[in-house]
Amino acid sequence: MLTVRKADDRGHANHGWLDSYHTFSFGNYYDSQHMGVSNLRVINDDTVSPGGGFATHGHTDMEIVSYVLDGALEHKDSMGNGSVMRPGDVQRMSAGTGVRHSEYNHSSEEAVHFLQIWLEPNQMGVEPSYDQQHFPLADRRGKLVLFVSPDGRDGSIATYQDAYMYGTILEAGDTLTHQLEQGRQAYVHVARGKAKINGQPLTAGDGLSINDEQQLDFAGVESAEILLFDLN
Repeated sequence: MLTVRKADDRGHANHGWLDSYHTFSFGNYYDSQHMGVSNLRVINDDTVSPGGGFATHGHTDMEIVSYVLDGALEHKDSMGNGSVMRPGDVQRMSAGTGVRHSEYNHSSEEAVHFLQIWLEPNQMGVEPSYDQQHFPLADRRGKLVLFVSPDGRDGSIATYQDAYMYGTILEAGDTLTHQLEQGRQAYVHVARGKAKINGQPLTAGDGLSINDEQQLDFAGVESAEILLFDLN
């Protein structure tokens, strides 16, 4: 079964410095029909104005993944980590017993566009941890590259959840497939461009929930950047 989540149907909040679209209920946006898929709880599509950002704030017991599409995102946290993320970078922060962090647009001239993704953990009260890796855009053209996994396999970032996050870039005419194991489900988010998943047309900002399917067939319609979540 395929269930489309259209980009225009998402929750929306514009705070001036932050323009944010919420795939699932978040903050002041609440929809009982869109509370997440399996352990995937948040996909926020955020654009932060030059010089703007999220001041220091806290999290507990959440797996937080950041994925930059355009610009540069500056990160600092109470574990002593500091970094600047750019396209191709994926960051995972396990909040565990508690962590405080800030995220700012590193540029005073250009906006930063990124996805903030939350996975509910399968272990509570773990020691907070952080990891960031670069996954070159060229390496995922026409194929799925594993970014996040439960065990850090294939050079991915380990997380406290039975969830696999992949990324691909498809040009018009490109195709690929992904097999789902028995009892698993998936969620696809099209970050930009146009594609078809199992024949379903999707465009930038659209999502697709997949249940009771054994194979996902991806086809590029025009240059598209896509994330796939393989979930329990």
